[in-house]
Amino acid sequence: MIRTSLGAAMATVLLVLIGCSDSPSSGDSPNTEDPNETAMEIDPNRLEIHGHRGARGLVPENSMPGFVLALREGADVLEMDMCISSDGQIIISHEPWMNGKICLDPSNSAIPEGEPKPFNLHNMTAKEIARFDCGSVANPDFPEQQNLPTFKPTLDQVVALVETVPLLDGGLLHYNLEIKHSQNLEPEFCPDAKTFAKLVLDKVNALGIADRTCIQSFSAEALEAVHELDKDMTTAWLVGAEGTVQSQLDQLTFAPDIYSPQWKLIDASDVAMLQAKDIRVIPWTANTQEDLFQLMEMGVDGIITDRPDVLYKMR
Repeated sequence: MIRTSLGAAMATVLLVLIGCSDSPSSGDSPNTEDPNETAMEIDPNRLEIHGHRGARGLVPENSMPGFVLALREGADVLEMDMCISSDGQIIISHEPWMNGKICLDPSNSAIPEGEPKPFNLHNMTAKEIARFDCGSVANPDFPEQQNLPTFKPTLDQVVALVETVPLLDGGLLHYNLEIKHSQNLEPEFCPDAKTFAKLVLDKVNALGIADRTCIQSFSAEALEAVHELDKDMTTAWLVGAEGTVQSQLDQLTFAPDIYSPQWKLIDASDVAMLQAKDIRVIPWTANTQEDLFQLMEMGVDGIITDRPDVLYKMR
């Protein structure tokens, strides 16, 4: 069962969200006043807790309530996925289409799965996307997830909200933003890598969060574009395929700041080797105490998790 304290945290989340429209305009700008302007950066010697798609194990993924709850449950970093709408907005969504497993159409009807992919986000405006409910459908992969009606927000909307939420241990909130790009997706579901990278870089600079942002991707082309456009931007190489760490690094022409593999693809010797190269190691996505402890024993720098509440209690 979900802990009693989670219920209290959810109540706090709902209070934070009071006054926020279910589908605010896509052009909303964040509050430029920094509520943590005197706070310190994340302690480099402390394990970073990355809330995967917010707190996916507890509330709907990539949602405004999920990101707030992740911070209330101990996350230092919000990990989220980015797609691009037809009007050039950065939409927070894992798929560049409406996933029938977790979304309902504007009439609250089920969305069929299969091919062709339904409701291509790249062909829809941010306002059209916000009409879909992507939180009321129970996610069978996360039985403890509390379902509630919610929508796919823009990056502007997320930042405007979460910048008002203090971290449990103080410090400044950081962002881990994934570019959902591949050559198989473009041009139908996403722009080319360089256009995508520029949209994201322009946005994080406009929002004033560039120095607290890491851009990650499974797409070497996307990371290369980010690095070409802004060599100071922190980058993370997402790895989901087997192979030696060096063979994965060799796919890039530069050394990423962070190596982020599926957590079962790494061991303590890999971690030591990467850290000796001044590359931080932040695996994804571990959720159980046993798995989290195993990664902590390896000496990783951070962990991407659907359960920031569990990892926070262990840190």
